[in-house]
Amino acid sequence: MQTPRQAWRRNNDNHRVSNSLRVAIRLAYLGQGFAGWQRQLRQRTVQGELELALAKLYGQPVTVIGAGRTDAGVHAAGQVAHFDPPRALPPRGLVAALNTLLPDDVRVLGVRRVPADFHARRSATVKIYRYRVAWGIPLAPWEAQRRVLLPGPLKLPAMRAAAQILAGTHDFAAFARTGHAGTGRRGTTRTLHEIRLRARGRRLDLVLAADGFLRGMARRLAGALLEVGRGAQPVHWVELLLAATGARPPAPTAPAHGLTLERVVYRRGPSGTGSRPPTPSATAPAS
Repeated sequence: MQTPRQAWRRNNDNHRVSNSLRVAIRLAYLGQGFAGWQRQLRQRTVQGELELALAKLYGQPVTVIGAGRTDAGVHAAGQVAHFDPPRALPPRGLVAALNTLLPDDVRVLGVRRVPADFHARRSATVKIYRYRVAWGIPLAPWEAQRRVLLPGPLKLPAMRAAAQILAGTHDFAAFARTGHAGTGRRGTTRTLHEIRLRARGRRLDLVLAADGFLRGMARRLAGALLEVGRGAQPVHWVELLLAATGARPPAPTAPAHGLTLERVVYRRGPSGTGSRPPTPSATAPAS
């Protein structure tokens, strides 16, 4: 039986590495077994597992850069990351080899070679998160891993009104995790392109699309909308949160396991910021 490294070497004689070689991958993971995306000392993280698998494959350390630093317990269905491989290898074989080396709660769905100036985080134009809740029904164990069960029904018209207030360009400092510095030219200002509420019986999905998210922002947006939905706060309360200067408490944080990074969007174009993200259809079927 071939080892993953032997599988890489097969039909690889015509591949030659160049200094501009860069690879982007699309991956999915269950978040409950991780202390988040970002590598941490003595903690199990998604970045850490990926880099461990790549080191075994290539025989040397390989650094991975992700599009979003998901928190502990947060899932991903369409996380994107890039790395610079020590040598060129066939994309289809890379999917199979990495999935052989990775644990069961992480899967690579697609691989694509990208220009050297592509950056998984900086080249992204839109990130899409989904927050899942339900009430009044039993959830199968596998659904309960990704959907929060609430004690009672929600007032959807009030939530939709609050969502309209939150959409647009605002200073989302009150929705950032405590201690977030708001570094960079944008500070804590982001553009929330859309908030969609998708209700199906006693299940509700909150879909959040923005040009970027502060640490904890997606969970606090969900938390604020759920406060309005259960009647604990009026609709105009979210306006007070947006106007907060530090005197008011921040928005509540919804449980991590209800949140999934669904997709990262990139422009198509000649530069790195326009590079296409890896798609499952190019290399492997989507889950």
